[in-house]
Amino acid sequence: MRARELGRKSVVVGDRVSLVGDVSGTDGALARIVRITERRSVLRRTADDDENTAEGRLERVVVANADQLVIVSALADPPPRTGFIDRCLVAAYDAGIEPLLCLTKADLAGPEQVVGYYTELELPYVLVRPDSDLDALRALLAGRVSVLVGHSGVGKSTLVNRLVPDALRAVGVVSAIGRGRHTSTSAVALRLPRTPGGDGDPGWIVDTPGIRSFGLAHVSAESLLHGFPDLVEGTVECPPNCPHTPDEADCALDAWVTAGKADQRRLASYRRLLASRAGEGDPREVERNPGDPLAGS
Repeated sequence: MRARELGRKSVVVGDRVSLVGDVSGTDGALARIVRITERRSVLRRTADDDENTAEGRLERVVVANADQLVIVSALADPPPRTGFIDRCLVAAYDAGIEPLLCLTKADLAGPEQVVGYYTELELPYVLVRPDSDLDALRALLAGRVSVLVGHSGVGKSTLVNRLVPDALRAVGVVSAIGRGRHTSTSAVALRLPRTPGGDGDPGWIVDTPGIRSFGLAHVSAESLLHGFPDLVEGTVECPPNCPHTPDEADCALDAWVTAGKADQRRLASYRRLLASRAGEGDPREVERNPGDPLAGS
């Protein structure tokens, strides 16, 4: 229960709180939350990119006090969508938490295209196969609170069940059109079990429901660029208050890409987000660049 004096202040997964009452955890025990400590990080998302829409004003806190955002993406069935990964990176950098790319179904396809897309970022990643031992992933989760996000059908719940066998998270299947079914219905924090002979804190993971979009209305247009560190240096030669849009003749980002200092697809993704913030696109639509199978959002 939440104490009346907290008013309408919400409590979310990851919050650290003070309790009074019976904290034994036995059946029938009753305690009250009387204080929510200051959050050191807050991962947020909206249903839309445009803050002028009702969906854009509806801000959801995904998790509090996370150290790491684990972006779970399948390499096939369904195919990877770098547009969605880019959105998650923006949200992670805005929240001040570290991103980690977890590529599942590595037995069905190689990681070269996805990893190559993020070469300039040096984005840490781990590959997961059905028969892999997950030791590399556990090492990256140890001692941290990590929140897992991903489209439905990418194998996130299967991964959680392998990491925490007692979790019993529901597992779905991918439909014939490459869309996953939503199986997780609520965010839940799970303590990672200690491995035999392991020392130290194994960490926590927060499993979240599969999502179709990651709206960024809560992120300012200026802060969007933080999710594209490979483009930041290219803006040095831009005129003051440059909007970085395709129709801005003096924007230096086009020359930066032409000089081979960043991937054209990264610039296209950044500009799609800018356009979506301006109400010129729908983040729930799957957008593609001609000839780029990874561009869906």
